[in-house]
Amino acid sequence: MSKLKFSPLFWPVKFKKDYLLVLDETKLPKKTAYIKVKNYQQAASAIKAMKTRAVGQVLLVLYTFIITYRRYKGKKTLDYKIKQAAEAFNLARPTLSFSYLTDMVLAWQAAGFSLEEKILGFLELLKEKRISQAQQVSRLIDSKDTILTHCNLSGLIPLVGSFCHNQGKRVSFFVTETRPYLQGVRLTAWELSKGGFETTVICDNMVAQVMKEGKIKKIVVGADNLAKNGDIANKVGTYQIALLAKQFKIPFYVVCPPSSKAKGGEDIKIEIRPDKELFKIGTQTIAPSGIKGYYPAFDITPNNLISKHIYMGV
Repeated sequence: MSKLKFSPLFWPVKFKKDYLLVLDETKLPKKTAYIKVKNYQQAASAIKAMKTRAVGQVLLVLYTFIITYRRYKGKKTLDYKIKQAAEAFNLARPTLSFSYLTDMVLAWQAAGFSLEEKILGFLELLKEKRISQAQQVSRLIDSKDTILTHCNLSGLIPLVGSFCHNQGKRVSFFVTETRPYLQGVRLTAWELSKGGFETTVICDNMVAQVMKEGKIKKIVVGADNLAKNGDIANKVGTYQIALLAKQFKIPFYVVCPPSSKAKGGEDIKIEIRPDKELFKIGTQTIAPSGIKGYYPAFDITPNNLISKHIYMGV
């Protein structure tokens, strides 16, 4: 088997002895830069500011627990500091199910386990499961398929392409720009092009036309929150793509995290981000002053629009 190609976004946090180096995704693709994180306050701020996202936020949360554990191990304040960190992460972004991670860590701490050992073991399993998910997706792809993706799956899309290549399949990709943070054009297109895959960027409002022209054969997106009934929350714009996929009879696949406590999509709180984020591209203002904006960062795609969930199982 040929060597797999891993994007820098597949594992964007580097764990050092008492600090973390976090790939600053807001600087890509112009600059590959890392920010230094030394405590849970800085980690929570990086999450809120979208410095890292998706799996990067999971890694940041868990590695930060290790740093906190190392710093306060053997001290009376250890339990209190672990709980403080958990509270900070749970408040960072409401749509993301960090409680799955924080409840797990708090349970390990209460049971007297070594947090460092348990977390590192979990992360090793997470890496294996992510690779397995990409492999599962690749089996759903046929040679000469053009795959549409929305937002960014933290390194999984080029890994899917790498698995397809190893299976003798030639595939190409269409990538939505993903306004207003432009994760598609800045991150996904960047990592796919670095991986040597044919990549075409389209504006978010071109999806229906491109599907009508028959250019899309499969759709693969991620999920930031998976409800127990199969509904998902993902980057806003995912729902309308799923509706169009049903209209044009295109398979719609979702790469999922472990399920959250939400019973259904109606139980997932949607994060409303600052409207000012709509008014700029980078540092350039593109909107007139004095207007209002509305930015729900996620939408809910119901289970009945999803052709297949690719579960993680950790």
